[in-house]
Amino acid sequence: MKIRGTLIGFTAILMWSLLALMTAASGKMPPFQLSAVTFAIGSLPGLILLAFRPERLRLLRQPPKVWIIGIGGLFGYHFLYFTALRNAPAVEAGLIAYLWPLLIVVGSALLPGERLRWFHIVGALAGLCGTFAIISRTGLNFDQSYLVGYGAALACAFTWSGYSLLTRRFEAVSTDVVTGFCLATSLLSLICHLALEVTVWPAGSGEWAAVIGLGLLPVGAAFYAWDYGVKNGDIQILGAASYAAPLLSTLILLLFGFAEPSLRIALACVLITGGAALAAKDMIRRKPSPKS
Repeated sequence: MKIRGTLIGFTAILMWSLLALMTAASGKMPPFQLSAVTFAIGSLPGLILLAFRPERLRLLRQPPKVWIIGIGGLFGYHFLYFTALRNAPAVEAGLIAYLWPLLIVVGSALLPGERLRWFHIVGALAGLCGTFAIISRTGLNFDQSYLVGYGAALACAFTWSGYSLLTRRFEAVSTDVVTGFCLATSLLSLICHLALEVTVWPAGSGEWAAVIGLGLLPVGAAFYAWDYGVKNGDIQILGAASYAAPLLSTLILLLFGFAEPSLRIALACVLITGGAALAAKDMIRRKPSPKS
């Protein structure tokens, strides 16, 4: 049912709003190691299903381009995201990374059969102003110590928006393939970790709980829910709803004490979230299909 698919897809947005909090709480585990561990955990739901229904293994036989896009999107986004949160304040890096809904709207408007409207441009400019409010802590003098984190956050926004736009071409691909994406991403991350990083394990039960939570929810179940939702639910409603993610993420970080409230953060949150909502004006106002 379309309503059921839409609701399942919406749970992915809720889970992704926890990504910054759990990453910030996971300690000092380096990005590739964190990615390897959390994606291994994230593959468990799919592996359990395949163990009970081995006939579904045939659904993993997909063209190479499906694997390239899927693994590139998951591996690239999360490596950049974890890098951003290790090298910049969690709220600021998270808000820049959450430019992806806005980029999806603008990118969708440039696809064949679509057109770029004034509200797409104004929404994009508002998002850019919000990003500027984040990275310019002292006016035009950017804080050089956070440039790596800011750059990684911006790159991951483009990576996820590009992945999301490209996967629209593969609606017939089964959600089971997400298990393969997670396993491949975990393996690639492990190889990179062993070659480039020093192993650092979580210190204490709180950090371990955050790592496990990452793997089970925003780096695990969320991908299965999102894949099912965009293929079986109302993608317009899900697209519009995704613009709540940066606001929810920021409020959660503030609530748990990982950032201090400030007018600059509030302004950035309003500009980025409001700009994305404006750019999605057509999707928000569009009536859902009567099919349910």
